[in-house]
Amino acid sequence: MTVSIILAGRNNVHSWWLGIIGCGLFAVLFYDTRLYADVTLQLFFIVTCAVGWWRWLRGGTGAPLPITRARPQALIWMGALGLAATAIYGLLLQAYTNAYAPFIDSGVLMFSVIAQLLLMGRRLQTWQFWLLVNTIAVPLYASRGLYLTSVLYGVYWINALASWFFWRRKMQQAAPQLPA
Repeated sequence: MTVSIILAGRNNVHSWWLGIIGCGLFAVLFYDTRLYADVTLQLFFIVTCAVGWWRWLRGGTGAPLPITRARPQALIWMGALGLAATAIYGLLLQAYTNAYAPFIDSGVLMFSVIAQLLLMGRRLQTWQFWLLVNTIAVPLYASRGLYLTSVLYGVYWINALASWFFWRRKMQQAAPQLPA
């Protein structure tokens, strides 16, 4: 999983198939620690890794998908929907399961979904959402005694910050230069 995340930050298509393997392993870990929203998230990641792999290779036109920015209006809607979905899923987990920290766990789930969708579309803002997710995930996992996972997500936080700058530079380099 760590190699997959680092490769995503380096804009490398091999991130996707490695992600499928890592997500399967994390799904088992999170099930064992009653972080059910995170199990759901890992299953979502497995499916979206397959789609992201194809999109990054083929794009919409058969060429590799370029790095672009999402529209601000889309980001506002995504954020609002993420908050609403966090509340709804958290209520469901609280009412029908023995989930630990259902609302925090649901926040990790919902904002990871948004970040993953942005990543699949090679949108620069994916890394801002991953920073948010990792900020929430580190203390959540530590509170369950998943110290190694918590440390990994701390490393993922650093990777998200570095990747944001890396992708922004790659996007600027790929932009057509206007004559002076």
